[in-house]
Amino acid sequence: MILSDYEAVVIGVSAGGLNALGSILPQLPADFPLAVIIVLHLHPSSDLFLITHFAKLCSLPVYEADEKEEILPGTIYFAAPNYHLLVERDKTFALSVDQRVRFARPSIDVLFETAARAYSHRLIGIILTGANDDGATGLAMIKKEGGLAIVQNPETAEVETMPEAAIEACSVDYILDLPDIAQLLCGKLTNKKTKSNRIQEP
Repeated sequence: MILSDYEAVVIGVSAGGLNALGSILPQLPADFPLAVIIVLHLHPSSDLFLITHFAKLCSLPVYEADEKEEILPGTIYFAAPNYHLLVERDKTFALSVDQRVRFARPSIDVLFETAARAYSHRLIGIILTGANDDGATGLAMIKKEGGLAIVQNPETAEVETMPEAAIEACSVDYILDLPDIAQLLCGKLTNKKTKSNRIQEP
């Protein structure tokens, strides 16, 4: 995988997400060139804990995505609680209070599908641990547009339902444990570091 081929990474995660993201985001170096946009299923009344928590751990700046905000490289964005997060074609954010999708707002599918239309083949989609199938349809859209699809190994996920649904929905490029996802994004992963029975080469 060559990072210069891509502009953004979208990550979808639910149950077990704090630990999963904690294994990946702090590993991204200060010169990481892509925007990282994350939907983590949250309680509607959640505060800014995620932002302050990861801002302390990460080399990259961490923000809550805001309406009409320009998406910048080398920046981590989290979807706000109780709002769908969309990516517009001009690479800005939009927020929506439309109905829940698969019982979730923010919805991973909404982010992934709009980001796929905006970034096309220059997008990386990642599905991590979670207890429902949100994100499977969106990851399939990313693949259809020519992007890269990465899924956490269900065998090592805290909750395997979401990774399994994503794997069933499309032909993913990589199925990896959390440390290997971080290594792949940093350009340091070799086949010797993967579980060969769980990886699918693009």
